[in-house]
Amino acid sequence: MAEIQPESQVPSTPATSSETPVSGGPSTDDVKENKTIAAISYISILCFVPLLTKKDSPFAQFHAKQGLVLFICEIVWWILSFGLIFIPILGLIIIWLVNLCLVVLSLVGLVRALNGERWKMPVLGDWAAKIKI
Repeated sequence: MAEIQPESQVPSTPATSSETPVSGGPSTDDVKENKTIAAISYISILCFVPLLTKKDSPFAQFHAKQGLVLFICEIVWWILSFGLIFIPILGLIIIWLVNLCLVVLSLVGLVRALNGERWKMPVLGDWAAKIKI
């Protein structure tokens, strides 16, 4: 039978940090220095700020590319939504739901960047990974 040890005697395991770089990922210093600039990547056209000013930061570039893809999707969706306006009720529901999804993706990306995490957006993250700038 296994003995139950009091908490004071249980060996502790080291905590893992979300800022620990994955192989080939950005360094911890890069993440700490560029969290804020990476976060603004998810605010519409501001994705160009880190894309053009932080070319030496893998962390900022990762988030900037995702922000760029999200911005392009927002523009395309804005154009397509004009056609859906003419579909009563259903068109407005679809417009509202897609807009909600875009806002949620932006907010999650912004928060994850501020937390120093490399979060890959569903579907759009694959497109962003293909961008070579």
